[in-house]
Amino acid sequence: MNMLFRSFSAVLLACLAIQVAAADLKDIQARGEIRHLGIRYANFVTGEGDGFDVELVQGFARHIGVKYRLVYSDFYSVIRDLLGKDVARKGGEVSLEGNFPVKGDIIATGFTILPWREKILLYSAPTFPSQVLLVARANSKLIPIKGSANLANDIAETKAMIGKRSLLGMERTCIDPANYDLKGRGLDLRSYTKSSNLNEIVPALLNEEAELTLLDVPDVILDLQKWAGRIKILGPISETQNLAAAFPQASPELRDAFNVYLRMIKADGSYDKLVDKYYPGIRQYFPEFFTKKR
Repeated sequence: MNMLFRSFSAVLLACLAIQVAAADLKDIQARGEIRHLGIRYANFVTGEGDGFDVELVQGFARHIGVKYRLVYSDFYSVIRDLLGKDVARKGGEVSLEGNFPVKGDIIATGFTILPWREKILLYSAPTFPSQVLLVARANSKLIPIKGSANLANDIAETKAMIGKRSLLGMERTCIDPANYDLKGRGLDLRSYTKSSNLNEIVPALLNEEAELTLLDVPDVILDLQKWAGRIKILGPISETQNLAAAFPQASPELRDAFNVYLRMIKADGSYDKLVDKYYPGIRQYFPEFFTKKR
């Protein structure tokens, strides 16, 4: 009985080891499937089985000769689902804690490159541009900044508009106020905790859960259409940002293969077709990103 128990325990431990071990390119090709961690957000992952990042990773799966599987996650869990470890942030320090099942091999979901994330993840080359903006209800008395050739001044002017007004954000996401030096300054910061779905931020703003919120440009483009006449952009909160696919640090060959694939589809025009399909009009916000040599 004891021998049977020991054998069962050994098998169980082996299975757990497989669950938490990061998979590199050869491991995924041997498995025959890549698991794409996606979050229902804007048009990156629509929740209907398509989206900019869904098609991007589907193409990558074909490129490396494996099947594709979409695994839904959320902004609170997605790094844990990739690494098998939860993230703890304290100031500028980031640590990984606990042991959890590894559910995916790649994060691609409008995932912003942020300094704290770079400490624990491998990023691909940029897949998409972004920027975080300050947004208010259309009936707010605040007037959008005029804008200038100096982005740093525009950001400072926009941040000054917050004053004593309440600001809605969401931790661990691109609209976390901590990313933009807004915490610890006596501001009325309100964290949206009813869910981890960024698509609920504008409805919460319209429901007067706060006076202001943060949104990024890809999301704003869609929200200005969906909530036409009900919200307005006041100005920039961040510099231009880049979005990218993210991988475990133990998967450099997988990341490198993705970069090769990304260069290939940018060269053959497939990438441009995806951009135009899911984000028509985005080029006017980031002309340099879409026209620079690839």
